[in-house]
Amino acid sequence: MRYLPRICGLLLISAVVAACAPKESAESTEATPATAMDSAGREDFGATVIEVPKPQPQWDPYENIAEIDWTPMELSSGQAWVSCDRDYAVNGDGEPLAELGFSSIWKRMQPCRETGMVRLRYRGKVASDFTALVHRVADMGDTLGIHKRILDIDSSGGQVEEGIRAGDAIAESGWMVWVREGAVCHSSCVLILAAGDMRMIAGPVGIHRMLRIGSKATSRAELNQELRDIHEQTSQYLQRNGAATAIADLMMTVPNRSLRQLTAQELELFGLSGRNAAADDLDRIRLGRKCGETFVRRQDAFFRDYSLLCTAQGEEVAGMGECSRDLKKRYGFPDRDCPTESPLSEYD
Repeated sequence: MRYLPRICGLLLISAVVAACAPKESAESTEATPATAMDSAGREDFGATVIEVPKPQPQWDPYENIAEIDWTPMELSSGQAWVSCDRDYAVNGDGEPLAELGFSSIWKRMQPCRETGMVRLRYRGKVASDFTALVHRVADMGDTLGIHKRILDIDSSGGQVEEGIRAGDAIAESGWMVWVREGAVCHSSCVLILAAGDMRMIAGPVGIHRMLRIGSKATSRAELNQELRDIHEQTSQYLQRNGAATAIADLMMTVPNRSLRQLTAQELELFGLSGRNAAADDLDRIRLGRKCGETFVRRQDAFFRDYSLLCTAQGEEVAGMGECSRDLKKRYGFPDRDCPTESPLSEYD
């Protein structure tokens, strides 16, 4: 009994200390420091450690497209013309465009607001100023409400990287691509062809090995590594634009000094002519919601017949367009409820 007062005193002191101590907030998320360590050398607070997986990088359709700064620049890698009319046989190529500043392009494209269509004729190399040209014309088209765009190209090729950059810009801005009779599309120009929503081809299309401009390779091993990098970039680009990656493989077998001309059957097989498969998939989803499934089925039937009847080898691009106009009447296009969504509306 003689220890009872001491015990009671200790209990009383403990109760007072507990009452005066600050209470831990229920909302606090901070852990109490501890000296125990887990097997990985981290402090162990007695809680389960959850490793949050890093998000996987996804392809960005704009990663290869330079931001438009509209700094005035000259077109030095080729020649360009702007027309508001698709009829090149009667009205020619349009007005020349050499300056790529905002005001210059605006002056050339402003008249096209009436027709709602622009045809950009380009003859020259695929280079950085060509990329700027198609990117700026598309941006000006958005500004002026001109959404029907034709790239009328004649090019023997150029820089692979710029072909990919220009192609990604074309793919995201709704271009029809022509290779007219008398024009050619060789080497990296094929990358431009792959990007178009619709391709009309009358001139020859050819491929060969594509080398990096300014290569520093001093041995076959170094050159082979560069070619592997180019092949990988090209394959990924072709795949996301609905074309066959087999084109990249075939390119590797043709010496740079030579040229392998693709037949009409190969162009179709590799997804380089007619309707772009990637663009078609997106359109089917969008048109199904906006215009209905019956519209989509009629459009599918139209494009099947168009491919059989209007794109024979040796046919002129102008003839392909006129053939499409007659064929559309059979399938009820332009559609009464969705006239601007009708196939090949550039010819309405």
